Amino acid sequence: MWGELLDAYTRDLEARGIAPRTITAYRQDLLQYGRWAVGLGLDPKAARHRDVRHYAVHLSGGGLAPVTVARKLASIRGMYEFLLRTERIAQNPADLVSAPKAAGRLPRVLTLTQTEELLDSIPTVTALDYRDRAMFEIAYSCGLRSEEIVSLGTDSLDFDNEQIRVVGKGSRHRIVPIGEPAQHALREYLSRARPELVRDRAEGSLFLSRNGRRLSTSDVTRRLNARVREAAGVAGISPHALRHSFATHMLEGGADLRTIQELLGHSSISTTQIYTHLDAARLRDAYAVSHPRA
Repeated sequence: MWGELLDAYTRDLEARGIAPRTITAYRQDLLQYGRWAVGLGLDPKAARHRDVRHYAVHLSGGGLAPVTVARKLASIRGMYEFLLRTERIAQNPADLVSAPKAAGRLPRVLTLTQTEELLDSIPTVTALDYRDRAMFEIAYSCGLRSEEIVSLGTDSLDFDNEQIRVVGKGSRHRIVPIGEPAQHALREYLSRARPELVRDRAEGSLFLSRNGRRLSTSDVTRRLNARVREAAGVAGISPHALRHSFATHMLEGGADLRTIQELLGHSSISTTQIYTHLDAARLRDAYAVSHPRA
C-alpha cells in the first residue's frame, strides 16, 4: 500500500518538474520511513503526530546529523501534504513535528543602511553598470535566488502592474511586486544598456553578458563580489544575502510569514520560519544594548 502511494507521489513530483535526483532522495527517505513503520506494525498512511515524532527521535538516536534528520522529516512532510491534497488522509501528521536544530550560523543579513549603501554605490556610467544596478536592485526588491535572476526574460516584466513573473524551484511560477527603485533601474537598463549588449535580436534573456549571452549564476556572484569591493562595510556577502535581507526587512516591517513564504516561493512555511529566528536574534541584541538590567 505504501509503495503504491509512493509511486503516486513520485508521479506528482515528476509532473511538478522536481529534479530526478531530488525525487530519488525523497523516495529513499520515504522507503526508509515505511520500513520502520511496518516493522512496528504501523500503517504509514495511518500514522499520527506522535508516530512521526517517535520516528524523528529514532533517527536522532541513530547518530544522524540534525540537518539529515530535518531533510528526512521534510520528505515525510511533503508526502503527507500530497496525501492530504489528494484527500487520501484527513490531516498531515508531520505538520507539528519539529526538526532538530542544526548547529551553525544564521544566514548573513544586511542592515537596511548597508543594503542602501551597496545598491547606491553602483554607478550608472557603462552598460555593465546599468545592468548590475538593475540586477541587484531587483534581487533585493523581489527576494530572488541567483537561478531566478538569470532565468528572467524580457517578457517576465509587467511594468503596468508593477510586478514580475518568476520561475522558481520545481518550475513553480510566482508573481512578485517590484519596488519603485528597481523599476527605475530596470527601465534605465532596458533603454540605455541592454540594446548595447544584445547581439542576437532573438535573445530573450533579460540580463546579458558583455558578449550578449545569458548570464550564469557564477556570473551573478562574480559581479556582486566586484560591486561589494567598491562598497564600504558589506564585505563577504553573496547574492543570497540580498534575498535573506529582503525577507528579514519585510518581517521587520510587519509582513506576516505566509506573505513572505509566497513572495520567496517557499513550498513549506517551515523553510520561511528561519527568518523569525533572525528577527529574534536582532531583538535580543537590541535588548542587550538598551535594557538597563539586561
